[in-house]
Amino acid sequence: MSSPFYLTVLIGPAIPIPPPKDVTDALTSVQVTSGSDRSGFQLSFAVSKKSLLTTTLLPAGYFDPMITRVIIVVTLGGMPHVLMDGIVTRQEMQPSNEPGQSVLTITGEDLSVLMDVIEIPRPFPALNEIAQVYAVLAPYAAFGIAPLAIPPFVTFLKAPTGGWDSQRETDRAYLKSLADNCGYVFYVEPGPLPGASIAYFGPDVRIPVPQPALTVNMDAHTNVESLSLSLDGLAKKILVAIILDPVTKRIPIPIPFPNLNALRPPLGARLTPPAKVEFLSDMSELEPAEAAKQIIGKSFSSPQAVSGSGSLDVLRYGHVLRSRMLVGVRGAGLGYDGMYYVDSVTHNIKRGEYKQNFTLSRDGLISNTPRVLP
Repeated sequence: MSSPFYLTVLIGPAIPIPPPKDVTDALTSVQVTSGSDRSGFQLSFAVSKKSLLTTTLLPAGYFDPMITRVIIVVTLGGMPHVLMDGIVTRQEMQPSNEPGQSVLTITGEDLSVLMDVIEIPRPFPALNEIAQVYAVLAPYAAFGIAPLAIPPFVTFLKAPTGGWDSQRETDRAYLKSLADNCGYVFYVEPGPLPGASIAYFGPDVRIPVPQPALTVNMDAHTNVESLSLSLDGLAKKILVAIILDPVTKRIPIPIPFPNLNALRPPLGARLTPPAKVEFLSDMSELEPAEAAKQIIGKSFSSPQAVSGSGSLDVLRYGHVLRSRMLVGVRGAGLGYDGMYYVDSVTHNIKRGEYKQNFTLSRDGLISNTPRVLP
């Protein structure tokens, strides 16, 4: 059994601060969801007619949406983990006829929600993708967001006389479209310190350092409450690009390319064969560099055939399971043991209780590693 955990919640506009004692006493549960795209949180408070929350703080705008910032930190074994740095987007009151049973629920998203408020039309003459990313993210340095952008594998720069890229949507939508065209991902990750975040634009590379294994069906070594693993035989497909021959520009030539993501190895020794064939349309009209970029992007977004889900008690597990990293699984049998990618994690925190729900993925059965980190 691990040492107890400590929960820290900071609330306020601009720079969050520790809330009043009445607010911490009324807090009953905290839920934080960390996924591949965006993250969210939910705070639940037990309130009454005479509580400070309902009589003073809530009417004064203490939890006003799009103004109030919330930072959630969990300290386990002396190590702080920033679970969330986000903005309140919604509040919900559930009055009850029973005394003290009314519930105030505060819901919010990570700081990327600030990038999805205003549609900004602006041109980007003579700027490649990376320059556009840094230009869009520059104003958000005021919120402690540091950009981390990796150049695409294939890039090209348009001459201003031949046109340029333009933004006609919100900053988050535009950054997501840039990432999709390159086969990249874009998200805002809180931490590593409270009040700081990283805006990542780059390939979906999971941190290669594995987390302690999720163990099932091993008596005293079992550290998960539930675990389910499955293989989807229809998940994988062969992608075929159609290009025109370089001489006459009239004859279509189909070019299949492998359904393998070089940045996310399959992690299984026996790969799942593809069951579908998909033809990429409108590739013949693109410039060679743009077509190559889209083909590489499609190959980087290949799905994983093996998926899993489950739940665990953090105090028994002894660590905070993090998303976008690797984790080992043992005790599930020869076919499903081994390393997995952690796609999403939901933290459920109550007084004296800290549990997590998680989803996993990989491609192939039978582990390609002899052991996993216990």
